[in-house]
Amino acid sequence: MTEIPLNIQLSALPTGPGVYQFYDSNESILYVGKAKNLKKRVSSYFNKNHEYGKTRVLVKKIRSIKHIVVPTESDALLLENNLIKELRPRYNVLLKDDKSYPWLCLKNERFPRFFPTRRVIKDGSEYFGPYTSMKTVRVLLDLIKSVYPLRTCNYDLSAEKINAGKYKVCLEYHLGNCKGPCEGFQSLTEYDRQIDDIRQIVKGNFKSSITYFKGQMKALADEMRFEEAQKIKDKIDVLENYQVKTTIVNPKISNVDVFSIISDNAFAYVNFLQLAHGSIIRSHTMEIKKKLEEQDEDLLELAIVEIRERFKSDSKELYVPFNIAVSPGIKVTIPKLGDKKRILDLSERNAKFFRQERFNQIKIIDPDRHTNRIMAQMKKDIRLSAEPKHIECFDNSNIQGSNPVAACVVFKDGKPSKKEYRHYNIKTVTGPDDFASMEEVVYRRYKRLQEEMQPLPQLIVIDGGKGQLSSALKSLDLLGLRGKIAIIGIAKRLEEIYFPEDPIPLYLDKKSESLKIIQYLRNEAHRFGITFHRNKRSKGAINSELEGIDGVGEKTAQQLLKKFKSVKRIKEASVDSLSQEVGASKAKKIYDSFRKE
Repeated sequence: MTEIPLNIQLSALPTGPGVYQFYDSNESILYVGKAKNLKKRVSSYFNKNHEYGKTRVLVKKIRSIKHIVVPTESDALLLENNLIKELRPRYNVLLKDDKSYPWLCLKNERFPRFFPTRRVIKDGSEYFGPYTSMKTVRVLLDLIKSVYPLRTCNYDLSAEKINAGKYKVCLEYHLGNCKGPCEGFQSLTEYDRQIDDIRQIVKGNFKSSITYFKGQMKALADEMRFEEAQKIKDKIDVLENYQVKTTIVNPKISNVDVFSIISDNAFAYVNFLQLAHGSIIRSHTMEIKKKLEEQDEDLLELAIVEIRERFKSDSKELYVPFNIAVSPGIKVTIPKLGDKKRILDLSERNAKFFRQERFNQIKIIDPDRHTNRIMAQMKKDIRLSAEPKHIECFDNSNIQGSNPVAACVVFKDGKPSKKEYRHYNIKTVTGPDDFASMEEVVYRRYKRLQEEMQPLPQLIVIDGGKGQLSSALKSLDLLGLRGKIAIIGIAKRLEEIYFPEDPIPLYLDKKSESLKIIQYLRNEAHRFGITFHRNKRSKGAINSELEGIDGVGEKTAQQLLKKFKSVKRIKEASVDSLSQEVGASKAKKIYDSFRKE
């Protein structure tokens, strides 16, 4: 693969949060970093003189840049930590430590304890997090314990030992921080109910706790204990502003591979995310050049085998967007909602960003490739014999037959060519007849192009359904152009595409680039036509006001407007000023007419 210059890689980076990775000429990892704005942060390495020699050496060695987009800056922080531990880049010396982010553990035991930890042990316990700050964990833990007294001792509180009186309550019981389950003062049923409430708090459901605190705060305030009430209010503020989900995915999701695919007519992009203990430890996007019209299912199956072999993955579960064939012993999950669906959406988002990045690079290196791809897709979607590099679209505008006009807009290579736009005053039609108007304007347009030996379009788009399309076809028949130019109609209601002599319309995918270009043409023709119609109607209203005066015709009205610029100024003008333009007799009539009003 040809090496892409760094300036092009930089220009194609997204502006959202994420993690970036620098690689040298041997594709060895150099550095992993996080950013709130990927494009701004990565560009800063190349746009200034660095004080430290290590950074200058790093920048000189960078040959390629990869990135992973994530929803928030907090997710970027966690992902950066995971990738550094997994990849151990040469220049991440300061981050090569054993630091890990804290979790809240609900111990798998009778009368479970709830405590912070930096180690996730697979013993059946529940883990919530990870959190980006131990301070946040402690605030949340203190908050929970102030509402629900929990034990802190590590005794084995089996029913046999409690009934045998093996334990005695400690100071925590006398301070009111524990209800004494060790001596049977609190039942297991009541304790488990508290644990269920705590699970809701940690998952983000603070309603019951906030109601409890507000009642407690009001009671303290009524007793004039304002300092204690303020402390309770601080905890309410923490609850209301706290964001419990600081992890990228649910911590219960572990040892899972996630795959998604985005494709067009020439390429497919497969994104791979590897998850361990609820966090992403690896991301990779593969670009596949299509040889034939392969289906996404076939391409994804091939890519999964290749990627899992390359990264030595032994995960026993896959999250994928649709059902695929895999090796025996591997579970395939197609998420529909919840945390699993969110991580699949994140994978798809990374594939889309990679695809867009490639497009942006191609636009800089080879501007025609993007256009050629769209033209080829339109030829396929609309069943054309040639790529529609020159398209023209027609639209009529009138209000109950008044001031009928038409517009023709021209697109070259999928983009507007505004210098070739044309307006038409309808000359042969009286009354509101869209069909006859369409027939007239199409005939006039292509009669002139034929006479002037101008190139004809490959595609004509008519704004309307079968009726307007049939009218346009009559004109093409008269000019001998039927079959030489492709022509379609687009109806607004359901965006149906109509073809000549085909009663069944074509419905393109709403996300189709071909449909978007046709809609763009239709909307541009409507905008261009309605603007002309409004201007003409406005001008007509002004002229009629002047031409209603005895002795004032169209030429006189235009002469006055050219001099005075508006009807208002004509009304305010003196007889002498008017006389200089139209003579004393007409000036007196105009002056008297406006004074009578």
